Parts: sequence; C-alpha cells; structure tokens
Amino acid sequence: MISHSVLTFDFGLTHTGVAIGQAITGTARGVMTLKCNDGQPQWHEIRALVEAYAPTSLVVGLPLHMDGEESEMSSRVRAFAEELTRRYAMPVALQDERLTSAEAKKGLHEAALSGQANTDHELAACIIAQDWLAEQTDA
Repeated sequence: MISHSVLTFDFGLTHTGVAIGQAITGTARGVMTLKCNDGQPQWHEIRALVEAYAPTSLVVGLPLHMDGEESEMSSRVRAFAEELTRRYAMPVALQDERLTSAEAKKGLHEAALSGQANTDHELAACIIAQDWLAEQTDA
C-alpha cells in the first residue's frame, strides 16, 4: 500500500478549496479555502501549505462535463496544475471532479460537524482527494 499524503485543490476563480489526504486511511480533511482573484491564488499561501504539510503529491480537480468532455474551466485548471508543477518538485495529478461540488454542498453540514471541512470548497477538495486515493489503491 502506498504511504503518502496528497495536498488537493478544488480550483475556482474566486475560491480554491484545499484538503490533505492520507493514503494509509484513504481519508481527507479540509485545510483552508484560498481567496483567488480571477483564478490567481496567493502563491505564497500555497507555498506555505506545501512546506507545512510536505505532501508527496499534489492533486487538482479537473472539471469535466457529464459526458466526459472538458469544460470551459478545464484549461484554467490545467494552467494552474502546470504552474504547480513548475513551482514544486513533486508529482501533480489531475482528478475528475464531476459532481463533487454538488456532493459538497449537500454534505457540508455533516462535514462541518465532524470537523472534516469548514466550507463546500474544502469538502469538494476532500472528495477529490478521497477519489484519487481510492483510484491509486485500485490500480
């Protein structure tokens, strides 16, 4: 079994949710919601998170349409992932995030009560992390 952690991003134009996922347990918890200006995060905040959590991989949710085609946001997400790759010497993966935002809005109350996430952006990042980790253990 893989034994590492992943820092996961639910990229958005005004907010980006961040979660940390653990491969051993296959679980994730929200870390914070970053404010963004037209999709541009405060890179010093991301650097501080990478330094604090020391993940072995970074994962970014890739928005796809239900038919699997890329959405309008896909190119912005790809650019964000490429910038992560340029800035940090670790693997950066893209993970299908279809329906994670709807699932996060629906489950936020319970996630907040359990301490898993404080915002729907963080919870979406948790779901992305858990989905990615599950795919790694299935492979």
